[in-house]
Amino acid sequence: MAKDYASMEDSNRSSNPSIHDISDPTRRTLLRGGLGATLSGLLAPLGGAAALTACASTGSAGSPLLGFKSVPISTTDTIVVPEGYTAQVIAPWGDPVGLSGENHAFKEDGSNSAAQQETQLGMHHDGIHYYALNGAQSGMLVMNHEYTDEGLLFSDGMKTWTPEKVRKAQAAHGVSIIEVEQRNGQWALVNPSPWARRITASTPMTVGGPAAGHALMQTAADPGGRRVLGTINNCGSGITPWGTYLTCEENFINYFSGGDTPSEHEKRWGLKKGGAGGYRWHEHDARFDATKNPNEPNRFGWVVEIDPSNPSSTPVKRTALGRAAHEGATVAVTQDGRAVVYMGEDARFEYIYKFVSRDRIQPGGARANATLLDHGTLYVAKFNADGSGQWLPLTHGQGPLTAANGFADQGEVLIKSRQASDQLGATKMDRPEWIDVDKNGWVYCTLTNNSNRAVGKNPGLDATNPRANNSMGNIIRWKDEGDFHGTTLKWNHFVLAGDPANTRAEARGNVKGDMFACPDGLWTDARGVLWIQTDMSTSAMGKGDLARLGNNMMLAADPATGEIRRFLTGPRGCEITGATGTPDGRTMFINIQHPGESPSERSDPAEPGKLSNWPSGKAGSRPRSATVVIRKRDGGLIGT
Repeated sequence: MAKDYASMEDSNRSSNPSIHDISDPTRRTLLRGGLGATLSGLLAPLGGAAALTACASTGSAGSPLLGFKSVPISTTDTIVVPEGYTAQVIAPWGDPVGLSGENHAFKEDGSNSAAQQETQLGMHHDGIHYYALNGAQSGMLVMNHEYTDEGLLFSDGMKTWTPEKVRKAQAAHGVSIIEVEQRNGQWALVNPSPWARRITASTPMTVGGPAAGHALMQTAADPGGRRVLGTINNCGSGITPWGTYLTCEENFINYFSGGDTPSEHEKRWGLKKGGAGGYRWHEHDARFDATKNPNEPNRFGWVVEIDPSNPSSTPVKRTALGRAAHEGATVAVTQDGRAVVYMGEDARFEYIYKFVSRDRIQPGGARANATLLDHGTLYVAKFNADGSGQWLPLTHGQGPLTAANGFADQGEVLIKSRQASDQLGATKMDRPEWIDVDKNGWVYCTLTNNSNRAVGKNPGLDATNPRANNSMGNIIRWKDEGDFHGTTLKWNHFVLAGDPANTRAEARGNVKGDMFACPDGLWTDARGVLWIQTDMSTSAMGKGDLARLGNNMMLAADPATGEIRRFLTGPRGCEITGATGTPDGRTMFINIQHPGESPSERSDPAEPGKLSNWPSGKAGSRPRSATVVIRKRDGGLIGT
């Protein structure tokens, strides 16, 4: 999810698995039948009403994948799940992660210290994955934390501002690793746990790939340009076949304060005086003052790889994957065993990328593949109006990516991925967020919204982004021709979100089933169900449309029929994000982020529970992001 500061195609792939096939034995069994499919029904871009009904015309009602009764739209301050399901809250912000000897309880008045927050779950849970330790009975949950709400984090919000507050805010960012297990039919955290770990905005990390040691990565504190402190604004995530977790640095630039006359490079990345997000870290941590440390912002915006099975391992920023406002990093595997990482950049008019590793994945886990993501080729997508497309390589010396155009070497191409993509003429998208791959090799990407898309503007409407004032968003999908590493593709629209009955063209969707808007999170489960999570907000949508749609929700889609059903609604002001499950498909974990979020995106410390007091339900209590465990009462497969 990006906080909106703008107001702030066919081949048989039976031997070509996605990450899910590699990492999940249940999925491997379920999907063993082969992955052939026929490309049909390319949505004719900008084709008026006919285009708006193309997706909905395929398939038949009553998907064999979706066996639950839809839940209604809700405005209540609670979780609503289908009949026959339960939703259990675990791991809220502020609970101890299970470090040995560290059990600092959450304090309702916001008075936990920075040192205590460093041992507790971070704020605003986002991407999440379950790593089995004992199958479906116990495992590690790894989740990242996107940002902080100082009105909840501190007793007096930002009325006063100190080095201690900066340290606490930094401690509430990053990643939490916890151990969970089933006990008497319920899930619970294991405390203490040898796997427990907090990674924050101050955790030492190394830099890998072509930008490691680059002059633009060097600072006075790190003249070698290979060691960075921390990871921030961690949105979306990914997993690798070798057992690691990929966390994505999204709106990192908002933490930095720039000068009065930013360079062209700084302006392209949105650096502003005082910072665009109002975090004020630069007042007490000079790292975030770009006037003093102009290269420090270049050290953020990367995909960070973490080995959860080794608590003493050092996270690595993988620069070969490019620098961007990353949201998600989804791994697929080519027929010859190489890794392909698909990534969206959640910002208006930015891009979709993929990285193809040079080398094959080796047996032996994280250690055997310690540098796999440091060598390969990064591409950016160009979508054509006829449903074709190309992957354009971001390779120094090719085309315009030369020193004469401001790219001295490959490291600089990667640090300036946006500028390089501009030069190549890639397609500017409506906030590409999460990406996932279905069992037939289709790659899906959520385009959340873009109210700045307009007729007559440059960039204006195009085939993949066909709606002006796109407040509802859409989901596109493509197949890379030949294999996942192919440099050409065929694409179409999977769905245009919105209400099919809406009289306004920009808000009218073609949803076959339950209406929704602003798709964000995306996850394909072992059975092949595509789970869609929404991020509707007043900053993106009109109040009327938002009122009609109620609280944010999670839906299930059948990629074959296009049917979509509403599975879950969240509490007031929240976003539904992150999804994972146990190998047997009988437990799902999702995250509820920022319940009670106000339009200003910062809570009033005097009334912290004004809009929501989920999950406690107690009047006046602080709303807390948390993980929710979803199960069927009869113990069956989720979604059946």
